[in-house]
Amino acid sequence: MLLDLRLKRTPRATLPDGFSWVQWDNSVLLKHAAVKYACFREEPDAAIFRSLQSAEGCRRLLHDIARHRGFLPGTTWMIRRSSGEFGPATMCGTIQGIRNDSQQGAIQNVGILPGFRGLGLGRALLLKSLSGFRLEGLTRVYLEVTATNHAALALYQSVGFEIVDMRYRPVVGEHVGTGSHNVRDEAVVVQPR
Repeated sequence: MLLDLRLKRTPRATLPDGFSWVQWDNSVLLKHAAVKYACFREEPDAAIFRSLQSAEGCRRLLHDIARHRGFLPGTTWMIRRSSGEFGPATMCGTIQGIRNDSQQGAIQNVGILPGFRGLGLGRALLLKSLSGFRLEGLTRVYLEVTATNHAALALYQSVGFEIVDMRYRPVVGEHVGTGSHNVRDEAVVVQPR
């Protein structure tokens, strides 16, 4: 999916009470990886992307993203829930962004822990990251989403992303939730309208 930031104004990212932003620095790499793994390990994406199948795979993925020559710290965030009546402080969401070789922004794995979905945190992460891309002077941002992830597709389209391509990727290992092997899944490439 693709979003053209020249044509679409995005609202300011806001979080519900009790949640706060955690800005990127190298000291939080392992926390990003742990949150990413917790977000995706039971999701169909883990059947498509081998790196999401294990904590070690997520650590390697985050290390690779952070070392990428186009890595953009200002597009890379986590969300923390403060300690309180609902339990201890918890990292509950993660997003990363890079500038690709064609000078477009690329969003990497928007993830919210299952128990925190439906609170607007995914939208907040997406908007926070898009703001960072805009500050970097990028005008187009894209991401890929599994076609069966209807909630994510709806979120991205509501912000202004448009479907521009459909790719098919082989499933690696067992397909999460189905137990079938060698199933192909669709990844929709979306970019802003």
